[in-house]
Amino acid sequence: MTEDPFVAHRSLLFTVAYEMLGSAADAEDVLQESWLRWADVDRAQVRDPRAYLVRLVTRQALNRLRTLSRRREEYVGEWLPEPLLTSPDVAEDVELAESVSIAMLTVLETLGPTERAVFVLREVFEMPYGDIAEATGKPAATVRQIARRAREHVAARRPRVRVSRSEQQAVVERFLLALRTGRLQELMEVMAPDVVLITDGGGIVTAALAPIHGADVVAEILARANRVVTDLETTAVWLNGEPAGRIDMDGEPAAVSLVVDGGRVTRIYVVRNPRKLTRLEEPAELRR
Repeated sequence: MTEDPFVAHRSLLFTVAYEMLGSAADAEDVLQESWLRWADVDRAQVRDPRAYLVRLVTRQALNRLRTLSRRREEYVGEWLPEPLLTSPDVAEDVELAESVSIAMLTVLETLGPTERAVFVLREVFEMPYGDIAEATGKPAATVRQIARRAREHVAARRPRVRVSRSEQQAVVERFLLALRTGRLQELMEVMAPDVVLITDGGGIVTAALAPIHGADVVAEILARANRVVTDLETTAVWLNGEPAGRIDMDGEPAAVSLVVDGGRVTRIYVVRNPRKLTRLEEPAELRR
């Protein structure tokens, strides 16, 4: 028996759904819904199973995204994407790694549902405009216009500088060491003066309800964390295709992703919501 196309392309389909939703849990739900619909399809009428399945998953993800947008308006504090443990291999595909980074997924959150779908399918997965039109229910000419607007929107908000893997890793390790020791001066030195700290606790655990700006304030907050917990451990890990960190504070985990520019940290994303930290033990399979 040949392997079912859905199973063969599952990693790709998960990646599509995850990039559209920023949530592994919701992406898995979309795949389950898509599988049920795929089971009723007459396979003999499907010329290109991969393209067909991507369109199917896109439609389901769009439906879910429109529902989630209302839920996220009621979210307590800042909403950040769900971090995924990944293997270093993901970084070999530079475009894929950038597209699933926490920084990029946060930018994609500022797009409307259709804009996000068009951007992901065109810029990340290089789908033809005709296929995207079929997946989104928009005319091809409209899809081209949406793609152009989405590219401009993302370009204006994405990190300006793409650093090497070695530089990212070195800065992450410096940051984690400074955090573990709680040394204020070392924290100040590894961060840019205009650094921004964004934390996501989901109203479940303590987290800032709005972004915190400035190295002085951010360093003091991070150094204080070292003083108020009995046991603080930091581990360098790969999250969403790039070097990042895991922090365990008295047994409670948090995921930390950094944006680096000029050898210093310009943006810090900290996910503490326990519902978003279920994917830190086993690497996710991401594929284009």
